[in-house]
Amino acid sequence: MSMARIEDLGDRLVVWNLNAARRGALTPDYYAALQEAIMTAAYTPRIACVVLASEGGFFCAGGDLGVLATRAAQTEAERRGNIDRLHDLIRAVIGCPKPVIAAVEGGAAGAGLSLALACDFTIAAENARFTAAYVKAGLVPDAGLTHFLTALLPRALARRMVLLGEPIAAERLHGLGALSELAPEGEVFERAMALADRLAQGPTVAQGEIKALMNGAATGDFFSQLDAERDAMARAQGTAEAAEGIGAFLEKRSPDFAKLRERT
Repeated sequence: MSMARIEDLGDRLVVWNLNAARRGALTPDYYAALQEAIMTAAYTPRIACVVLASEGGFFCAGGDLGVLATRAAQTEAERRGNIDRLHDLIRAVIGCPKPVIAAVEGGAAGAGLSLALACDFTIAAENARFTAAYVKAGLVPDAGLTHFLTALLPRALARRMVLLGEPIAAERLHGLGALSELAPEGEVFERAMALADRLAQGPTVAQGEIKALMNGAATGDFFSQLDAERDAMARAQGTAEAAEGIGAFLEKRSPDFAKLRERT
């Protein structure tokens, strides 16, 4: 039985983590499904976004400790290879030219927290809890978690999460701007679908360019960013999306970007 499934809803893909018995712990099936979904979304114009969701009431517990316990028998090079596969997954989410939405019921831990924060939008249940408890297992964060926590949270709070393994409530994370939206328990997926509806009404090529610019701004210098914005704007001005968007504004009507995707 596969531990993951891709659901094609026409203008979006939903990647389901089906490992409910292990609180959504990462599996090879999930790695493969998420990579496939992101590749499909990148090269399929009709797809506006990718949604990550899990069965069982918990988004993702990160690495399976039962599996990690066997890694001591491997060489360090082999262990690096395993971690690189996880990091490739995070790179794929960040690099996907279509927005990626995490629908977090219950909470996320370890690499599951990294995955949720790597997404462009993270919608969480009001009672969700987020944990980076690597230290309690004698391990260290991976999957970009130290980057995400340093970028999103105050220094003191991030240190408590990673050095003491203290969980943090969704409400506090949302208050600090680290989550996109809170939803009542059981309504997270519905909210994610509503957000996907909004994204599907927009210009997907421009959205991809904007996402790339935001990624570059997080790591690059100001003057390089100016050049990147110049080049992206020059490309955008020549697109059918710009013609539709500008025309709609001048004609005082709502733009219909979806029709442009139907022609490709």
